[in-house]
Amino acid sequence: MLLDAGATPLAKDTREKAHTHEKLALVIPTLNESGNIFTLLTRIRAVLDSVGTTCEVLVVDDGSLDGTAELVAAVAQSDPRLRLIVRRGERGLSGAILHGWGSTDADFLGVMDADLQHPPELLPSLLQAIRAGHDLAIGSRYTRGGKVGRWNPLRRLLSATAVWATWPLQRDGLRAKDPMSGFFLIRRHCLTSIAFQKTGFKLLLEILVRGRMRSIEEIPIVFGSRHAGRSKANLRVALEYLALLARLYRVRFGIGRPLRGAEAD
Repeated sequence: MLLDAGATPLAKDTREKAHTHEKLALVIPTLNESGNIFTLLTRIRAVLDSVGTTCEVLVVDDGSLDGTAELVAAVAQSDPRLRLIVRRGERGLSGAILHGWGSTDADFLGVMDADLQHPPELLPSLLQAIRAGHDLAIGSRYTRGGKVGRWNPLRRLLSATAVWATWPLQRDGLRAKDPMSGFFLIRRHCLTSIAFQKTGFKLLLEILVRGRMRSIEEIPIVFGSRHAGRSKANLRVALEYLALLARLYRVRFGIGRPLRGAEAD
């Protein structure tokens, strides 16, 4: 299979290996998150003590200049569950997630943001949904009980419009109310041999369109406010989202230019 230059395939399905216990790998992409990461890791470590599953936390840092990596490395010295991966010469949220997932043999793969907007205390609920048989568990702002927090009307409108644009792409019976979430867990075998795009910020949407899930569950979350640092949302992020939408519409409906590489796998 020819791969698009911006795509990367996930590693082999770990079901081919013998595991005594199921394992969860949680990826946290970071870029200049020194004001948040220590507090987040403290809360995550407390949660992991109660989940009853072998876990590892992979912090994938895209060359932060504010001491983020050094803070993570210091915490990792006292907790073998924590691993720091520093990418050099690469940037991008989706790429960081895929890099982390490709660096583990875990059965369950997860991701959450580093800015304290996602409550790590809901990790056990997401994991329970996977253990109950669902392939994908999403921390959802838009399912019943979820909230977006203190957003202004314009941000609410833009978010609602972005979600609405995904509706035709999603499959019957597998439609998520929050396809833009950055907080989710998924079974690894749903993703193997699919070359996902490394650019962009909305990996979940591509997974919903191209992944091999049979069932999903949305767990309501209250989306918090960024604790420290600057948001990564900008015009480039918006343009990358529009490019992703266009690509996925081609994949889903075969419209536009002929498919190639990762789009046609």
